[in-house]
Amino acid sequence: MVRIYDKFFNDTVKARHATFILTLTKWVLWGSMIGIFVGSTSALLINSNDFLTDVREANPFTLFFLPLGGIVIGYIYMYHGKGSRKGNDLILEHIHHGQGAVPLRMGPIVFICTFITQLLGGSTGREGAAIQMGVSISEGINRLFKINKIDRRILIISGISGGFGSAFGAPIAGTIFGMEAIAIGKTKYAALIPCFVSSFVGHYVATAWGIQHEHFIIKSVPDINTANLMKMIGLAIVFGFTSVLYSQLRHEIKTLSDKYLKNLMLRAFVGGTIIIALTYLIGSRDYLGRGLPMVERAFEGQVPPFAFLGKIVFTAITMGMGFRGGEVIPLFFIGATLGNTLSTIVGLTPSFLAAIGMIAVFSGAANTPISAFLFSIEAFEGQSISYFFIVCLISFIFSGHHGIYAAQKIYEPKSRMLNLPAGKSIKSIEEDK
Repeated sequence: MVRIYDKFFNDTVKARHATFILTLTKWVLWGSMIGIFVGSTSALLINSNDFLTDVREANPFTLFFLPLGGIVIGYIYMYHGKGSRKGNDLILEHIHHGQGAVPLRMGPIVFICTFITQLLGGSTGREGAAIQMGVSISEGINRLFKINKIDRRILIISGISGGFGSAFGAPIAGTIFGMEAIAIGKTKYAALIPCFVSSFVGHYVATAWGIQHEHFIIKSVPDINTANLMKMIGLAIVFGFTSVLYSQLRHEIKTLSDKYLKNLMLRAFVGGTIIIALTYLIGSRDYLGRGLPMVERAFEGQVPPFAFLGKIVFTAITMGMGFRGGEVIPLFFIGATLGNTLSTIVGLTPSFLAAIGMIAVFSGAANTPISAFLFSIEAFEGQSISYFFIVCLISFIFSGHHGIYAAQKIYEPKSRMLNLPAGKSIKSIEEDK
């Protein structure tokens, strides 16, 4: 008995247990703090977006102020938010390199600029703002408690999780998203506890504020058989290539804007003018704002066959030319409408393929197959779990080393045949081509 006691309760073991308990307590407390503040700011963001959408739809003339709104956004980032210009990519660079600090003003600035973009008709979502607001809160906690460099990065990651989980009502996916989105081939499990706590607390705080997230229903699920599995593989490849199309167009527009429209105010003014011209050229306002009504139509009936291309162009211009918001909801739009269009070709129900499409395109564009799969479980209550797993993985693989987050690093390539050096970012790989 004495030997057993000495083995499990000696001073060294006791010290380890004490360290573990203190560390766990620290992460739970900090994660909870982040979750409380992030959940509240996400609730404010979501309610604001809903209100602004109603205002814009009731007052169509607001679209004509989009170029002027672009000038305001450009001015804010030129003179008050230089350190925040890169948005989500700045956050990823800070996590990877740990240089400097994330500006506290990033959160308020992106909220204001997302407010302007949504009110005037820019084609964006909300997760970009939610994540940046969450990270600003994490950075505030970092500075308040003078947290060390390693733990600082972990709390930044948990801010990403809190922002995603609370913005989409998906705390499980949010937990993993913060760890998965920062790099391909490397998941920082040291951040698991604070990511878990911040995501769940953020979600329940947002819910306590009365937030009700969008809910889409799959009307029927096809049987699992060889024919349907082969269809899923082919469709997942198409969705993966579609995610590449959006990512590349968005990055190319930004690259050209950086080269020829260096003044941010002029850049956004031109972008807003192009959005107005395109809106009247195609004769539809379906591609302005988040576009959630079109996503609902994709689940319930028919949508224009090339609606997905419209959203790709509108969102790529909006985000590539200086407006602010998020890209996940536009990705849902792209995937859902493409899935609806393909349903008549492959003989599967529109609601089922709309769901498959929105998850697969998100997986390929964000390079987060695990998060996308978990999100599908939360969003669709576990329906079609096998199909979602297949399309998330295949879309991720066939999207190659492209994605919406240019600063996302690649530690392990998706295929050994690609022979990529470890640690390069998506942006640097594109520049080397």
